[in-house]
Amino acid sequence: MEVENQTRVTRFILVGFPGNWGVRATVFLMLLVAYIPTVAGNVIIVVLVQQNLPLHKPVYFFVANLSLETWCISVTVPRLLFSFWSVSYSVSFTHCMIQLYFFIALMCTERVLLAAVACDRYVAICRPLHCPTIMSHGLCFLLPLGSCTNGFGISLAKIYCISCLSFCGPNIIDHFFCDICPVLNLSCTDMSTAELGDFVLALVIFLSPPALTVLSYGCILATILCMPTGKQKAFPACASHLVVGTIFSSATIFTYVWPRAIHAFNMNKVISIFCAIVTPALNPFIYCLRNREVREALKKLAYCQASRSGESVIID
Repeated sequence: MEVENQTRVTRFILVGFPGNWGVRATVFLMLLVAYIPTVAGNVIIVVLVQQNLPLHKPVYFFVANLSLETWCISVTVPRLLFSFWSVSYSVSFTHCMIQLYFFIALMCTERVLLAAVACDRYVAICRPLHCPTIMSHGLCFLLPLGSCTNGFGISLAKIYCISCLSFCGPNIIDHFFCDICPVLNLSCTDMSTAELGDFVLALVIFLSPPALTVLSYGCILATILCMPTGKQKAFPACASHLVVGTIFSSATIFTYVWPRAIHAFNMNKVISIFCAIVTPALNPFIYCLRNREVREALKKLAYCQASRSGESVIID
């Protein structure tokens, strides 16, 4: 009865990154520098994969689908950049749930897609003769579709559990966007059911795909170490994929499998920056732009653009 008599919160105030204008301007420039290359890198990858026949392979198809990182980082960063120059940064409860829904959905989808990339690399390196049969066009289409279905479905269930809670105040979120942990900490009702549902769903999406990814790259590394030739060519790429995937998976598991556990350590902002900004900025370079075929396609595209510019200048 006490909760029912209290006023329900309709807007949240996001603290963001407090400090003087010098500090805020520095953080603004850092985020802007991270955001622009991330969007540009993902767009370039999609264009390269679409226009170059040598890149019409399963691994590049999956990497092109990972361009959804552009949307994932765009869910949080643009509004965050705008908040640096606004006097008050508040969002409605509905907008907060929508932002949280798309952020979780895109991040869950990315987890499954990264597992698909790992499985494709396993088949290509460990089962090369079976690769055309296993990684068929139908399977390559179903994997991204299934990733999106699982990601958006799980996110919908998580948001439903959170939206059923009551928020009576305070309405100040010590974060730069509506993340699970800061929102749950503002609830004035029992969160055991919501936390249990969130825990089960997080186990499904944040443990199964990373486990499959680690297993795939573990088999790949074991196979590479047994090869007399080609070891130095494939080992650094697979090792970098495994290290980055493991670090990111550990951060997401620590944050979203049991979100209230990190409240006492005040680490939510740091981990969220890593998951929402740093990793999307690094993935295009780690998974694609370091590849020789992609670099050649990029040089070809740059040469074509330069040739067209030269022809237009001559015509003028």
